[in-house]
Amino acid sequence: MLTAEMTDALRCPVCAGALSRTPTTLRCPNNHSYDLNKHGYVTLGTGRKLPEGDTPAMVAARTAFLATPAYLPLTTTLTHLVDHELVARLDGVSAPQLHDHLSAAGDQPHGVAGTGGQERTGGRPLVVDLGAGTGHYLAAVLDGSARAEGLAFDVSKAALRRAAKAHPRAGAVLADTWGALPLADDSVDVLLNVFAPRNGAQMRRVLKPGGLLIVVTPTERHLAELREQLGLLSVDPSKAERLAVELRDFTLADERLLEWPLNLTAAEADDLIAMGPNAFHDRARATGPVTCTASVRLGQYRPTPSK
Repeated sequence: MLTAEMTDALRCPVCAGALSRTPTTLRCPNNHSYDLNKHGYVTLGTGRKLPEGDTPAMVAARTAFLATPAYLPLTTTLTHLVDHELVARLDGVSAPQLHDHLSAAGDQPHGVAGTGGQERTGGRPLVVDLGAGTGHYLAAVLDGSARAEGLAFDVSKAALRRAAKAHPRAGAVLADTWGALPLADDSVDVLLNVFAPRNGAQMRRVLKPGGLLIVVTPTERHLAELREQLGLLSVDPSKAERLAVELRDFTLADERLLEWPLNLTAAEADDLIAMGPNAFHDRARATGPVTCTASVRLGQYRPTPSK
């Protein structure tokens, strides 16, 4: 649910004014108001039509697939990285030392709950997941950082109904992450972007100086066996070049390749396919167990200081 501290970070999408909360509404000084709906999320939009989001069927498939341990290596790594980031901030590690601190963290399991995000000056650390879907990764990160709060942004109403209930320290916002983010300047400690669109200029604006942006993208090897077998959409070979342009206001502090085998039942393979962009295209279905490779890049970025 949206707390007072989360609301402090939000801004009116029409006039960029600060928002205050009543039990049922967010309102800015210019009297633009936004209802907290019965499903637990708030819509912060300007009235323009939003991009097409995940359908209820896609959300159901994603929920079922992520309930399996198939993507646990990714979830664990994200949780571990964010926990170490917030520990570093709590311990007063300076911005130039944060890269070394994260590199030293390695890929060890994060444990049940980390110490990251203990209360500090200015309130709880804020983790924002842009393109959060059901809030799966954000919820895991908040489990690992016991005092942090989170906001899940997405354009899918079906996904946000789940994200709003994904974690007691997470709020959910329906907003276009391609456009101007309804967030205050320098308000976010950690930004997550997992298999989702990116607006680099807006990410740079809302991330605190020295804050951390984690971007997860598929490599060309990601699910290659499954894509070849079933004729699925390919990964854009120029993705890395496009990413560099999109994030030109950031400095790449660390990048790691994460690969692991997937041994899926036919039902799990179908859920994996149905939860992504292949759901919008005619496709074959898995007829039996599938073995393939998950392959993703995790880039850790810092805002490039203004000259």
